Amino acid sequence: MNQSSFLSHYQIILASNSPRRKELLSGIDLQYEIRTLPDIDESYPETLPQEEVAVFLARKKASAYLPDLKENELLITADTIVLLDGMILGKPVDKDEAKEMLLTLSGETHRVITGVCFTTEHKQICFSDTAYVTFGTLSEEEIDYYVSKFSPMDKAGAYGVQEWIGYVAVEKIEGSYFNVMGLPIFKVYQELKRF
Repeated sequence: MNQSSFLSHYQIILASNSPRRKELLSGIDLQYEIRTLPDIDESYPETLPQEEVAVFLARKKASAYLPDLKENELLITADTIVLLDGMILGKPVDKDEAKEMLLTLSGETHRVITGVCFTTEHKQICFSDTAYVTFGTLSEEEIDYYVSKFSPMDKAGAYGVQEWIGYVAVEKIEGSYFNVMGLPIFKVYQELKRF
């Protein structure tokens, strides 16, 4: 079952530069095009419950695209956050902050929440998915190796689960692995069928 049997009246637009999100959407044989805008302000109200931040940011991204959305287009926006001990770990600003984040995650269980919005001219639905990720203990040498050899800078929590660190540090995941990658693709597929 592919897009020909549902959503055929929509042109799907993925508003993301993330290679992981592109890979995951392609994995369900969905035909889509990429549309990106300059950097969107990713601030959020400090009073917002942390569990709602990812959906808030996905909705905020959608609102930036809305003025240019055509009648037959369905826009997909998403945002992923990492939560540990009441702290939101976003994308690190530099390698030192990336190392600091990974040191904080070492030996701990954190939450990864991805918020997703589907937006058309006349309708919007938003949802989120949560996974619990347990890291084994990482040495400073391992953290240095990852930060110097891979790309932690564009990732919430300074890591990509599909990279080297996912193989050597992730002890277990409760929830969707793909959510940790950046898009809860099972939920996305189910919600697209219902849209």
